[in-house]
Amino acid sequence: MPVDELHVIKDNILKHEEWRRSSLNMIASENITSSAVSRAVASALSHKYAEGWPGARFYQGCTYFDEVELNSNSLFYRLFDAQYVDLRPISGTNANLALFFGLTKPGDTLMALHTSHGGHISHTTFGSAGIRELDVKTFPFDEDAMNIDVDRTIELIRETSPRLILFGASLFLFPHPISEVVDAAKEMGSLIAYDGAHVLGLIAGKQFQDPLGEGALIITGSTHKTFPGPQGGMIVTRNMENEDLARLQWGIFPGVLSNHHLHHVAAKGIAAGEMVDFGKDYALQMCKNAKALASALAEEGLSPLCEHLGYTESHQVVLDVSKHGGGKWVAETLEAANIITNKNLLPWDPIEQSEDPSGLRIGVSELTRLGMVEDDMKDVAALYRKVIIDKEDPSMVAAEVTSMRADFQDVRFCHEWDAI
Repeated sequence: MPVDELHVIKDNILKHEEWRRSSLNMIASENITSSAVSRAVASALSHKYAEGWPGARFYQGCTYFDEVELNSNSLFYRLFDAQYVDLRPISGTNANLALFFGLTKPGDTLMALHTSHGGHISHTTFGSAGIRELDVKTFPFDEDAMNIDVDRTIELIRETSPRLILFGASLFLFPHPISEVVDAAKEMGSLIAYDGAHVLGLIAGKQFQDPLGEGALIITGSTHKTFPGPQGGMIVTRNMENEDLARLQWGIFPGVLSNHHLHHVAAKGIAAGEMVDFGKDYALQMCKNAKALASALAEEGLSPLCEHLGYTESHQVVLDVSKHGGGKWVAETLEAANIITNKNLLPWDPIEQSEDPSGLRIGVSELTRLGMVEDDMKDVAALYRKVIIDKEDPSMVAAEVTSMRADFQDVRFCHEWDAI
């Protein structure tokens, strides 16, 4: 028995859990799950295969899981007023791959955000779009507004006739202008999709934008960011042509996955039920907290972007820390103080600067789920100042973080497993 290796694995799991309980996790792409979601992930469904559709599986033994999948889908239908739901993708990137393989062919043009403007790597030629051999054209971008330039985008759509226009981003402060380009997209025969990975919980909570209502046919997304479920992906659609929908379904299975991690499907369903019951309150508080944090950071002498636009309408805040040592130093020093966030490219950074960019991307999803509100964001901002501006000993700040975090240990906006 490899006792030493097993001990190291177990010991580091326990250390990670203890650290997380004593830190401020502000990675914008992370969240914390309820006990009910965690119980579903740890269930015996993790041992099972279920290729195919409920009632028409390629494996026996799916009697109970068929009901799990159907009811989980039903909750997503309610949240997104969708006409088709698919919870089989095992990540947001996997969902994007399915989108690309189902609805495009090599050489087709994809319009998406550049990574320096917040675009996700799966939208790029060096990511999933490149695997599909798509010709990627990047949205014209307004750096001052931190958003897509509508007029120049319409011109580019008419110039390039993209097969697929993909909105959505990883650095995502404001809603994207979907309805403004719908007419140009229809004119050129372009499909509109929306990568809602970061803002899926805000969309479900009716606090950001309604991509399907504004003209997108498809939303892909992750189920573990502002949507507080297990790591995984999903796709919802509305008003798609049957032929396109059939190709999309093929892109998912057997296109880019085989079995679809049944325990995560169950956990997605439970998280969706939590969002049906608590999602509006949770999403609203996330948005309030993000604005409050940005304002407090500015008062502490730091430089959140887009003050003239109210800083943010999402769960994210973006800091320019180029005058304070750069993104790499700031992120690493904050980590030493038990504040976990990530460095990030800003629009004016060259892609070659990705190892040490000018920015810091901050998210409030987990802090909100643990019960923090606007006044708490002022305390959080003061901790950032101590680390970034005052250059206080990170270990001393870490003690303050641990003390603060001790009052926020319970997950809110959720159901308990035994109460379901």
